[in-house]
Amino acid sequence: MNSRTLTLIVLSVILGLGATWMANNWLTARLNTSPDDNQQNVVIATVEIAFGQMIEPQQVAVVRMPKDAAPDDAFDSTEKVVGKIATFSLLRGDILRGARLAEHMGGSTLASLIEPSKRAISVRVDDVVGVGGFLLPGNRVDVLATRQTGNAGDAESKTILEDLRVLAVDQTASTDKTQPVVVRAVTLEMTPPQAEVLVKGMAAGKVQLALRNPLDNHKAPVMTEPVAVAAPALAPVMTKPVVRRRAPASNGSVIVIRGVVATVEKAM
Repeated sequence: MNSRTLTLIVLSVILGLGATWMANNWLTARLNTSPDDNQQNVVIATVEIAFGQMIEPQQVAVVRMPKDAAPDDAFDSTEKVVGKIATFSLLRGDILRGARLAEHMGGSTLASLIEPSKRAISVRVDDVVGVGGFLLPGNRVDVLATRQTGNAGDAESKTILEDLRVLAVDQTASTDKTQPVVVRAVTLEMTPPQAEVLVKGMAAGKVQLALRNPLDNHKAPVMTEPVAVAAPALAPVMTKPVVRRRAPASNGSVIVIRGVVATVEKAM
């Protein structure tokens, strides 16, 4: 082996060791690099999650997305959402947000779905009152009350509550069914004053539920009872008595009638 060959071998070994050292440093630097400051972890749903269902670990996953595109109330780890209750139906790929989840504080799942300032009231229904069985948890309804008036056979009906959320049908607070289901009771969410109006309406007569379009947030103007206004009293009109005279009598006198009073006076 001549000196030229030996020199090439030594040079090849040196270059190989240098390339190995540089590659190792590059990989180490990539592994130790901190995550991109413009990205953040976000928890999403990997399957459809029905309204009122408890979140389970296999239903969620963590992905990274730009910070300016992530909601402010998004969760950054699955441990923070597992065990919570979905207050809205979630589709696959939806970002789990604090506004759409509720804490399960024990007891029934239904209690976790009620907003802190509201109450749940159940209404007994049949296939007519329950809109033919098309009411499902998450729907919104109006409540109409009908009561008998004084006349026999006459009745009046009016809307007493609007845009109430259906929390449960019978004893089911979550469902993925779309077919009509005839139930015996519907549980509605409302404020305490609204609950008083509903109970009063049920005691006075019969109530009917009207299903609303989920995109319809219009509410009718509040109707007030007409106020009867008394007509102003008319001042009595003073009139002068009507004076009528009759022809002179045979004795030279005349009969004068003033209003309803008749007098006999001598003719002039």
